[in-house]
Amino acid sequence: MTNDTLPPLPLEAWEPTRATLHMWTQAVGKVRLAQTPLVNHWWNVPLYVTARGLTTSAMPYGDRTFQIDFDFIAHRLLIETSEGDSRALRLEPRTVADCYRETMRLLGELGLVVKIWTTPVEIPDPVPFEQDTQHAAYDADAAQRFWRILAWSTHVFEQFRAGFLGKCSPVHFFWGSFDLAVTRFSGRRAPERPGADEITREAYSHEVISHGFWPGSGNVQFPAYYAYAAPEPAGFQQAAVRPAAAYYNKETGGYVLAYDEVRRAADPARTLLDFMQTTYDGGADLADWDRASLERKTS
Repeated sequence: MTNDTLPPLPLEAWEPTRATLHMWTQAVGKVRLAQTPLVNHWWNVPLYVTARGLTTSAMPYGDRTFQIDFDFIAHRLLIETSEGDSRALRLEPRTVADCYRETMRLLGELGLVVKIWTTPVEIPDPVPFEQDTQHAAYDADAAQRFWRILAWSTHVFEQFRAGFLGKCSPVHFFWGSFDLAVTRFSGRRAPERPGADEITREAYSHEVISHGFWPGSGNVQFPAYYAYAAPEPAGFQQAAVRPAAAYYNKETGGYVLAYDEVRRAADPARTLLDFMQTTYDGGADLADWDRASLERKTS
């Protein structure tokens, strides 16, 4: 995509749909969580961007496999099995309770009995899926624009990821925080966080510099790219970061670059890569990462 085709996505215009879709992806993501073995830093739980939307990728069920896809072109939730069977659910205005109930029913029709913890995570005042009749919006155009931004961002993130030889996450979509992320690791363990819960303790067991995109909520009421280092080295907040529109947000604990700044840039991909590279440079240098062995040499 160029700056002419990257779509606008003001948060206020689709917030009801964003909130509903967040809960739908959590319900599907929890199926993946239930069916896959724990991978370091919870890498077994995210969804992945596809040519049509988001997918769980293949999950085991006895000697069978199945996957669940959000298709934001045809606007349907598709469940497929390794035996060739499938079921679909129309993505349209419907409550979280209804979507959850129908998804579980369709899984049952396919002989897939999956039990999940139905309380959402990483949101204030969570309501179990089966009781959530408040979130029921679905703006198909907004959902598709969101996916197109994720797809474009994934390509840029993968280009950035290719330059790193050390341990690095896939480019994946975390349904808990509702963001696309890619994370680099120094290879060193991080100090334990006092009072951290099990999820945080596992996620940040090692030093990281992470980049991502989220559509906005909470302390950032607009779609944005982000970058943070954990643990954050001294001086990181004053790092020389590009472009000039990027800034350190103390509420989120990292750098923020508004998506609109990227979308409107003469070269959106280069602008985003500059943001990712300069925030990484600042964090890696200040934290004394062994960059000579962690990075691919360029000619």
